[in-house]
Amino acid sequence: MTIDASILGLYAPQPSTTDATTSLLSALYGTGTTSTPASGLDPGTALNNALRTEAKSVAAIARQPQTAREIAAFRTAVATAKTPADLLSNPAALKVLLTANGLADQAAYPALAKKALLSDTAKPGSLASKLTNAQYLATAKTFDFANKGLATLRNPAVLASITNGYAEVQWRKGLDASTPGLSNAIDFRTRASTIKTVDQVLGDPTFREVVTTALGIPKQIAFQSLTAQEQAIGTRLDISKFKNPKFVDQFTRRYLAAAAANAAPSSTDITSLFA
Repeated sequence: MTIDASILGLYAPQPSTTDATTSLLSALYGTGTTSTPASGLDPGTALNNALRTEAKSVAAIARQPQTAREIAAFRTAVATAKTPADLLSNPAALKVLLTANGLADQAAYPALAKKALLSDTAKPGSLASKLTNAQYLATAKTFDFANKGLATLRNPAVLASITNGYAEVQWRKGLDASTPGLSNAIDFRTRASTIKTVDQVLGDPTFREVVTTALGIPKQIAFQSLTAQEQAIGTRLDISKFKNPKFVDQFTRRYLAAAAANAAPSSTDITSLFA
């Protein structure tokens, strides 16, 4: 059974089987098994190459038949939907919208996604504000479906940004086949400056994966208390440094190096973190 990290938050119970453990870690980190580098390039060079060719590569992905069809279907759904609820009830449209806004893994939970994005973030206690994944709140605020309907989404510039963002995510996914973690690295570099708290790191699959891997913290820390998780990161990292682009770049490269080194399963004893 796949466990929804947004619902469980950070207080996951200790699973009783290996499959349950893998499922929970995958949900929290947004990852599956780690692949072995196949590009022949060191991670830093692979990152430089990806960043240099990003615009052309994303444009090429957008022209590929499957991606082009998905984008066209999304645009049609936006143009013909009568209400936000109508649009978000369309699985194809919801998939594109969520993926472009850093919520690709949440497409598996359409009912939750729909309710969260339709919630009024201007009111205290909105569903989007209660979920541990901060991207829900950010996305709900951006489009403000509860108060503005489809007006924001139908702005040509916004629509273009979403479709380009969807193609970019498809491009990033392909990068991991040659360099483990490269997709996360690029996403992290883009959004790291928005990190303000340790809890924000813990609540975002990409942030959690990059930060814990770079710091050498085992994924099994997800089974510790929230306080223990906060301490494991907070005592090793000054979150305010993510405002510095140079530090973000260095941290990203540190993550890529660690991801490559950790291609084989780790046997680190998590109790050593709390000695």
